[in-house]
Amino acid sequence: MAKQSATASLATASPAAAATELVPTTAPSRAYLTATVDEASGEVVETSRFRYLPGHPRQIRFDAKAGQFNINGITPLGSAISFIPLAWRIFQDDILNMGRKLWAELFYADEKGAICAVLFHGYSVENLYRLIEPLFYDDLTLADVAVKVQASKKETTKDGKKATYYIAEFSYEPADPAEVKARREFAQDFPIWRHETYTTTAEVRLCHGYTAPTATDNQPDPDPATPAALPQAA
Repeated sequence: MAKQSATASLATASPAAAATELVPTTAPSRAYLTATVDEASGEVVETSRFRYLPGHPRQIRFDAKAGQFNINGITPLGSAISFIPLAWRIFQDDILNMGRKLWAELFYADEKGAICAVLFHGYSVENLYRLIEPLFYDDLTLADVAVKVQASKKETTKDGKKATYYIAEFSYEPADPAEVKARREFAQDFPIWRHETYTTTAEVRLCHGYTAPTATDNQPDPDPATPAALPQAA
């Protein structure tokens, strides 16, 4: 309920006015917000740094055949991406018409503030576990660090023929504590999940910051001509 009420309050907030009409003010109420004062009214306006339609994050895809990341299968992002995770889960399920597999789903804010989701399966999930384990024993989680995901080329031989494919390899470095806090608070205030990958049959192994939708959250998509029908952070 806390997430729903926070979502509603931000959804009704007015977009930031022109820069000439707003001036910086005291610290915002949450780390992911920016606070300004409307000089005309004197009111404090808080605006989210992140953009997110609950249940509909930007889809980042890992093409294991080409060793490349892309947005929605169209816009290339290169062979590596880096981000501070704000939520994730490792789970076994039959999703995307690919049969029952072990998956890792990570959510993060990209450089433009869009909340994104990226999926991995197979050996890539095993590699993610290899990153999670040392973090755990250092009393850290993926949410405390900047994670780099790099496509790594592999070769296999089948029927006497060589074939290449790519798996994701993970490394990390320290993250700015202020950025970590912003993402942690955002995940506390908004339901972080993806409509296309959510089922009631998932066997969850690890989970952090992920919020399974309520019956209200998981309604059919609204008419795209009326985007205001969905609450959002923007």
